[in-house]
Amino acid sequence: MLIFDFDGVLVESVDIKTRAFQELFSFAPNHIKEIVGYHTMNAGISRFEKFRHIYTNILHEELTDEKFQALSDRFSSLVIDAVVAAPCVPGARGLLRKFSGTIPMSVISATPEEELREIIRRRRMDLFFTRISGSPAKKADNIHALVEWEHLDPGKTIYIGDAINDLNAALQTGVRFIGRIRPGVPNPFAGRNGVEKTVHDLNELSDYIGSLV
Repeated sequence: MLIFDFDGVLVESVDIKTRAFQELFSFAPNHIKEIVGYHTMNAGISRFEKFRHIYTNILHEELTDEKFQALSDRFSSLVIDAVVAAPCVPGARGLLRKFSGTIPMSVISATPEEELREIIRRRRMDLFFTRISGSPAKKADNIHALVEWEHLDPGKTIYIGDAINDLNAALQTGVRFIGRIRPGVPNPFAGRNGVEKTVHDLNELSDYIGSLV
């Protein structure tokens, strides 16, 4: 089984999410740098966790249920259409077509699950995947559940991610991990244990997976 993160692994959409955080918290200009820094340093965790952290530890304000829902709705409105229109990571569609029907594939992302499913459906990628799972469940919990549901051997299951939180989810669940390094970004996996391989695009990943089967 190949399990993909979504943003930054299948689609070049990481910067879209960063701009959305800038827009969402534009009402607090004195804190924007810290908010965006927190967001980028914690790639791979859900926006819901980030909202709570930002209000508690940066803005020092109460995050009411009403504010939380308004933030969530506004964030979705800022990103969904843009992510649907964003380019694929080079080689993504070729890899999906190449291994479709040969190797089962799934998506596990920190994006809210309903939103994730809508985006993947609108991009006409849904038929490639056995399962699509998102937040509020944590990535490690979703990987563990997938391994249980599909009776997978963790040693034959690979999670492909672009963030340290993705690597940590793989380590917590015992699956293998391949890291994707995005253009212009330092290798976040340098010196880290548990990284089987790093790739810059999914053409490289396709070649590597092809060498294993």
